[in-house]
Amino acid sequence: MDKYYIYLCNNMVRMDKMRYFIKFSYSGDKFNGYQKQSGLRTVQGEIEKILTMINDNKNVKIYASSRTDAKVNAKGQCAHFDLEREISVYKLKYALNNYLPDDIYVSDMKIVDNSFHARYMAKSKLYEYKINIGEYDPLLRTQVYQYCKILNVERMKEAIKFFKGEHDFTTFACAEDKREDKVRKIIKASLIKKGDIITISFLGTGFLKYQIRNMVGFLIEVGQEKKEPSMVKTLLEEKDRKKAGVIAPPEGLTLVQVNY
Repeated sequence: MDKYYIYLCNNMVRMDKMRYFIKFSYSGDKFNGYQKQSGLRTVQGEIEKILTMINDNKNVKIYASSRTDAKVNAKGQCAHFDLEREISVYKLKYALNNYLPDDIYVSDMKIVDNSFHARYMAKSKLYEYKINIGEYDPLLRTQVYQYCKILNVERMKEAIKFFKGEHDFTTFACAEDKREDKVRKIIKASLIKKGDIITISFLGTGFLKYQIRNMVGFLIEVGQEKKEPSMVKTLLEEKDRKKAGVIAPPEGLTLVQVNY
């Protein structure tokens, strides 16, 4: 048995459940999404496996702010979990990073009140989608969509403005999403080109499944001059997913920050 694991167990105090908050990052390239799925490698599954080991092999479940899709990355994912043993934040963070695979890293941790909930108490989330319109770059292929063709950036900047505000995003949601309420609020929406990289940012109170990738897919078609920027307003009003167009690949999308 690992010496550090033995040391960790010997230095924990039994008590009522303690709630911990963690901020972590991961490269989504080799994950089948965040959410735990039987027989598949997921971010939640990897973290819960290590936490359960630390918790004297008693099952631990983590609750994240967002459920990212397969191959989607995160810089500022947040979650909470309970342990039946008290362990210092410093030791627990070290233990997690010692045992977790190299494509997950815990950057911050603290003890929170037992009423805290990482998902329901999140006030806003910032996502970024990056597109390379220059030469193919294999070093960035898991973080930046390698589109590698010219796009009309000015038209895309014009179109993205229409997404800002509170709207029913049925047109840009996943067709399989059966939730009745598809009204979401986008606080900020921006598009910046630096060199050959386009960065599209959305800050919102919450997002539907595939919503951001569908919005980016539409923006790409605007950049290809296949669709008009003003069509965003019409599509939002029509609430018809079939009219939104293509979905952008997952590799370019990153959950950057969660605000509480």
